[in-house]
Amino acid sequence: MLVQEHTVEQPDGAGVELRHLPHRLECTSSSGETASIVALVKTQGSDTKLVAQMQPAYEARGLGRWELAGRSVPPIVTQIADGENGGVMMNEFPGKYLEVMRESSGSRTPALNGTEYLERLFASGVTEHDLPVLRPLFQHRIWERIEPGDGPDRLAEVIGQLRQEDGRFHMDGGSWTNNISWVRGYDELLIPMDRASAEFHERILARDIPTSDPAYRNALFHLLTSETSCYRYWGQGEWTDYGSEIARRTTDIITHNL
Repeated sequence: MLVQEHTVEQPDGAGVELRHLPHRLECTSSSGETASIVALVKTQGSDTKLVAQMQPAYEARGLGRWELAGRSVPPIVTQIADGENGGVMMNEFPGKYLEVMRESSGSRTPALNGTEYLERLFASGVTEHDLPVLRPLFQHRIWERIEPGDGPDRLAEVIGQLRQEDGRFHMDGGSWTNNISWVRGYDELLIPMDRASAEFHERILARDIPTSDPAYRNALFHLLTSETSCYRYWGQGEWTDYGSEIARRTTDIITHNL
């Protein structure tokens, strides 16, 4: 998965140091169970440099190889995308993208998607367990006070204490807009979205329905469309209602066609 640089931390609470290498994102429950997934870090370069100008490509050209698990490996530059902002993606991105792709093809800094990069990295002998570990933001402060296995009641108590002590502490996930929660005030959208996602997993993925099945593709299209963050940034109103309706249609497609 892709994670934003400022939404994760190292196990000791420090910021990400090896931000151009893949990591193993770990989450531990209050009962002591740990789950992990490979994560690429999206850096914050687009806060000041437009991705429409393909700045990540130029940053990559200025980097050398890095050491990982005793091997010399190429880093990967992945940045937060700008989205449409003042017409730059529509007007500036297409031409610049084609220019950079021509320059990168056959060069020492080729363009790769995340999966291609990881496949090549693992083929060189690097394993998932060789990757440095990251945790979600503020996890270090929680685990300073509890031990895995202390249970959900103790976890809730510690989270409550930390919220009282520091108004910046939260467990809502990352956001570009620090004054807006990803979660609070979005029940009318998040509940049908969660329901559609659960239905997709239970009725489609768990049954190994072929990805070529028209109903599968129709349901997936609607699910992904319902999960865009645009609905959250626009807040309440007609646009957010579109998201809820698309999530409802996703559930209908899954229920009646699969």
